[in-house]
Amino acid sequence: MILQSDPRVFFAAERTLLAWLRTGLTVMVVGFVVARFGLFLRLLGQSTGVRTESLFSAVLGVLFVLAGALLILVATVQHRRFIATLPMADLPGSYSGRFAVAVSAVIGVLGVVLAAYLAASSA
Repeated sequence: MILQSDPRVFFAAERTLLAWLRTGLTVMVVGFVVARFGLFLRLLGQSTGVRTESLFSAVLGVLFVLAGALLILVATVQHRRFIATLPMADLPGSYSGRFAVAVSAVIGVLGVVLAAYLAASSA
C-alpha cells in the first residue's frame, strides 16, 4: 500500500497546536483574573473594615494559571511528537519546527513563572 503525500495533515497539526495555545492562554488569563480578584477583595475589606478571605481565590487562580501552562507544554510535546511521525514529503520545504515549539515552550514556561509570582504575591 502506497501512501500519498498530503500537506493538509501538517497544516491541521499546526492549527491544532495554535488552538491549544489559545485555550491555554485563555485558562491562564482566567486564573490571573481570579487571583487578582482575591487581591481586590482583600483591599476592599481593608478599606471597609470587613474581613474578607481571599486565599481561596488566590489558590484557585494559581491553579488555573498552572493548568493553562501545563496544557500548553503538553500540547507542544504532542505536536512535536506528531510532526516527527510525518514523512518529509508532507512537510513544507522550508519548514523548521523549532519556531513553533520554541514559542509554545516559552509561553508555557512564562505561565509557570506567572503562577509562581501569583503564589508569592498572594502569600
